[in-house]
Amino acid sequence: MPAACSRANRTSGRTITEQFHAFDAQNPHVYRALERMAARRLAAGATRISLKDLFEDLRRQLPYGVPGLNNNFTALYARKLIAAHPHWTSAFELRRRRAD
Repeated sequence: MPAACSRANRTSGRTITEQFHAFDAQNPHVYRALERMAARRLAAGATRISLKDLFEDLRRQLPYGVPGLNNNFTALYARKLIAAHPHWTSAFELRRRRAD
């Protein structure tokens, strides 16, 4: 793989997955909020949920936003929600990951 296509972030030297785990460990309230929002939507009859949509709702709900909430984390949060709630699998569309 050419250096220009490195999977690590140039400024931090960490992969998206490593950045996600660090962010998630420091901000457990983000996952809990996404989990509550997803549960509410499913209880209201939704059959599909967009994590990007949940991210934007979360950003609007919190008065100062969530510093570091990176859109690159949406797929990882979707996978974490599915791991905790396997019965939600059909609500999220997942694609094969190309990067770490």
